[in-house]
Parts: sequence; structure tokens; C-alpha cells
Amino acid sequence: MASMLPLLCTHAHSAPNRWSSDRVVATGLSSPVGMALDRDGRLLVANWSAGTVLAINADGKASVVAEGLTGPSGLALGPRGEIYVASYSGDLVWRFGRSGQKEVFVRGLATPAGLSFDLKGRLLIANRRTNQVLAADAAGRLSIAVEGELQTPVGAVQLPDGSYFVSNINGGVSFAGPDGRARTVSTEFLQPGPGIAIADSDSVYVVDYGGTEVKQVSKDGSTRVVAGDLRSPVGLVVAADQGTAIVADWGTNTAYGFRIGVA
Repeated sequence: MASMLPLLCTHAHSAPNRWSSDRVVATGLSSPVGMALDRDGRLLVANWSAGTVLAINADGKASVVAEGLTGPSGLALGPRGEIYVASYSGDLVWRFGRSGQKEVFVRGLATPAGLSFDLKGRLLIANRRTNQVLAADAAGRLSIAVEGELQTPVGAVQLPDGSYFVSNINGGVSFAGPDGRARTVSTEFLQPGPGIAIADSDSVYVVDYGGTEVKQVSKDGSTRVVAGDLRSPVGLVVAADQGTAIVADWGTNTAYGFRIGVA
């Protein structure tokens, strides 16, 4: 039920940074995928089946930021407050300015999914059909950031040391050094989803879209469950202070809040 909070996982493989259920952030979503927190603390959600981007206030009230989109999937917030949204079915990325103006930022992609920014300020794009993570500079020029052992990548982040983690919906979680050559480090997922976020300098959190859990994966491949009892978790955002996280749950069309504790 959407009104019920997911459970904290407490078995022997729970992570040191364990999560506890906090609150229901939003209900009645429409196949939510990408998420971000804006400067005002609002939760931005790419609402796949409705073709919208929503902004959800702390009190749970939602407003439409963009509509009429085709297959909005990944979402990332730019350094000046711009909203970037991937069109899974349109093979492009839109950019929305602070005043709401819409433009195509980059075209010619191949089923783009998760979005994030790298250390150089380039937009990282998980490009599913080419099994690559691409980087788009401020002018929309594309280059390859990560390739190698990738199998249908749907999410990617770059760590402070320049290395990368990539979630592959058909092939576990990959790690790459600053050179971008990826290798698979964890296969302890049914299907990793687009939701991937930095946990610390050595690890990331990744949703298991094909299952019910969120897991923490380290560079050496060690994998621990941090939260469970979800139904196809797909999106993930972690607050800047690393104290809270929000998970978008595809199966219940709900966004759940968690507190990240330290044992």
C-alpha cells in the first residue's frame, strides 16, 4: 500500500550507513524515474507515463514544471538551476531554464536514461543502446566518458577522485577509473535501475529495480542492503548533507523518504 513505509533491512548484510524509513514524500505519481532536489528544497520528479516533470514541496503539494514530454526518464539539476531531462523514447535531452523556457540540449542519443554531472560540469548520459556513458559539454558536444563492461547502462555517477560507477539494467554494477574503462564489480542485483547516488568516496547507493531493495556498492564490489520492502525502486536522490535519501518506487507510484544513519 502506498501509505505504508518501507522497512529498514536489519539482517547481517546491512550497511554501516543503514537507512531508516522516515516518511511518504509523495503519492499518486505516474511511473516516476529521475529525481533531484532543487535550491528551494523541492523534489523534482520525471513522471514517465504522464510525460511531466513535477515539483513537490515539503508539504507534499505538487506543481507541474513541464508537460507534454515523451518518455521523461533521467533528470539532473544544472549549476544555475537549469533542469535537464532525458527523453527515453525521443533520443534527446531537454534543458529547461529557471524561467521555464524549454530547448533541446542534445539530440541523436540512443535510449538515454539516467543523468548526472561530472567533475568538469559535463552532463553524463547513460546511453542504453550503445552501452556507453556519454558526456555532453555546455554546448551539447558529446564524447565518450565510460565504456567497456557495460550492459544496457541506465545510471552513472562520477566520484570525487574521478572514477565512475554505472548501473546496468542487464548486467549489474560497473566501476571505472578516471580512464573510463569499466569492469563489472557487483552482480548482486536482479536488475539495477537508474537510481544511483554517491554514498562516500569509495561507494554508491544503487536501486534494484528488478527487486525490492536499495544497496550500497563499494569499489571492491562488496555489496550491502541498506533498505528493503519496496516494489521496483527506480529513482534515487541523496541530500547534499548525506543525511536523507528519497526513493521513487515504480510499483507503488510513491516517493519514500529515508534517514541515513551511521552505526
